[in-house]
Amino acid sequence: MLIIKNNIMSVNAARHLAQSYNALAKSVERLSSGMRINSAKDDAAGLAVRELMRADIAVIQQAIRNAHDGISLLQTMEGAMATIDDDLVRMQQLAEQAATGSYSSAQRTIMENEFKEMRDEIDRIAGATKYNNIKMLDNSATISIHFGKLTTDNMSITGSNVTSASAGLNITGLTISNATSASEAVTTLDSAISTKDTARGKFGYKINRLEGTISVLNIQSENLQTAESRISDVDVATEMAEMTRNQVLAQAGISMLAQANTIPQMVLKLFR
Repeated sequence: MLIIKNNIMSVNAARHLAQSYNALAKSVERLSSGMRINSAKDDAAGLAVRELMRADIAVIQQAIRNAHDGISLLQTMEGAMATIDDDLVRMQQLAEQAATGSYSSAQRTIMENEFKEMRDEIDRIAGATKYNNIKMLDNSATISIHFGKLTTDNMSITGSNVTSASAGLNITGLTISNATSASEAVTTLDSAISTKDTARGKFGYKINRLEGTISVLNIQSENLQTAESRISDVDVATEMAEMTRNQVLAQAGISMLAQANTIPQMVLKLFR
C-alpha cells in the first residue's frame, strides 16, 4: 500500500539505526575505559561481585602496608638492640679486665668510668629508641599488627625492657672498682647478655613471620586481581570485532534511512 501520511520504512530504519548507534557507543565506552562493566546496567550481578572483590583487594593491600610498617618498627628496635649488645659486650670486657690484679686503683677508676658510661648509654638507647613515637625497649607493652578482615588476622608484638634496672639485665648496681666486684660483674653481665639475646631474637622471628605473611598476602592480592579482571575487563579483540560490526550496521542504517525518506516522493508521480 502506498501512503504518504506515515513513513513506516523511515521509522523502522531509524529504530534499527538507533540500536546500532547505541551498540556502537557501548563498544566505544568499553574500549576507551578498558572495562566491560562501566555501570550496573551492563551486568548488575557482575558489578556486585567486582565491587566486593575490589574491597577485598583494597583491604589486602592495606594489610601488606601494615605488615611492612610492623617490620620497620621491629627493625628499628632490633637495630638498637645491636648497639646495646655491643655496649654489654664492652662492659663485660672491662669487667674481665678489671678482675685481674695487674692494674692499679687509678687504672681501675678509668675502667669504672667507661663502664658507667656504657651503662648510661644502654639506658639512653632503651628510652630514646622509638618508631612513630612507639617505644618497645623500656617497657613490656604489647601492640597488635593487623593484616586482614578477621579479628584473628593480627600479630601481637610485646616490648622488652632492656634498661639497666630491668629484671632481666639488673646491672644498675654493678661496679668494677675492685677485682672481686669485677669478677662478680662478669657473671652478672653474662646473664644480662643472654636476656638481651632472647629479647633480640624475639624481634627477629617476628620479622620473619611478618615477611611470610606479606608473601601470602601478595599472592592473595594477585589472585583476586586476576579474578576481578576476568569479570570486569573488556576483551579487546572481541569488542573491536563487535565495534566494527556496529559501525557497518550504523553506516548501512544511515543509507537506508536516507532512502526511506525519499520513497514517499514516488507517490507524487501518481498525481501527474
